[in-house]
Amino acid sequence: VQLQASGGGLVQAGDSLRLSCAASGRTFSTSAMAWFRQAAGKEREFVAAIGWGSGRTLYANSVKGRFTISRDDAKNTVDLQMNILKPEDTAVYYCAHRQLTAATMTSLYENWGHGTLVTVSS
Repeated sequence: VQLQASGGGLVQAGDSLRLSCAASGRTFSTSAMAWFRQAAGKEREFVAAIGWGSGRTLYANSVKGRFTISRDDAKNTVDLQMNILKPEDTAVYYCAHRQLTAATMTSLYENWGHGTLVTVSS
């Protein structure tokens, strides 16, 4: 599976931004997809994940209520709608894929896309 993330940019605190990840591969509809982020000088951290089938979602506490992950299996895309952005959301955002259920650990994801930079100014 190859992943391509897009949609990053420079916004002000309180603004919204929508990231999208396009995936290639025939197993997308039976895969879990996730977004992670990595701020400068910090480790990559989990943001949100969505499973296949029932579409069970998981969110980091820091984004719960502000971010929404969704998927479109017909288009092989997974989006991350980010609302009420804060300066601490500034990071490179990565989409990731794994064959099994949604998870929060970086090491459980098998495929990664190149990141897209999100910068939130105060």
